[in-house]
Amino acid sequence: MKVAIFFGSKSDIEVMRGAASALKEFGVDYESFILSAHRVPEKLSITLKNVQNKGCEIIIAGAGLAAHLPGVIASQTILPVIGVPIKSEVGGLDALLSIVQMPKSIPVATVGINNSYNAGMLAIEMLALKYPKINAKLIKWRHDMKEKFLSDNSKGAKL
Repeated sequence: MKVAIFFGSKSDIEVMRGAASALKEFGVDYESFILSAHRVPEKLSITLKNVQNKGCEIIIAGAGLAAHLPGVIASQTILPVIGVPIKSEVGGLDALLSIVQMPKSIPVATVGINNSYNAGMLAIEMLALKYPKINAKLIKWRHDMKEKFLSDNSKGAKL
């Protein structure tokens, strides 16, 4: 397992599937966990130690509302943590600001609200620095993406 995906509630599963989708596209092993920083902090700490012992290299953590999960995880590991703010009934800006405004020296990389796919892609980019096969796949993926865009839009648009 290279990546661990954490989120605090079953209701976050649909949003966090995007991260898993990106990782699957590149053949990156991952595990996912539903753990709350507030409800089961001891279990979260134990699980973090376990994923690190298994060789996890990057953590993706999704959270809504107060959105403490990514920051709590970052406080307990030196692995890179990518935070995914999850939209709630109050809009998601609260979660975005909670994740992006981490105190100095405990950073959490942060993607857009509900954009776990980009969290997965950021993890891929990080892993591509170390793993030549992932690097080659990412270069090809980006090339193919650009070619598809050009092909789909080569005739312009009728307004």
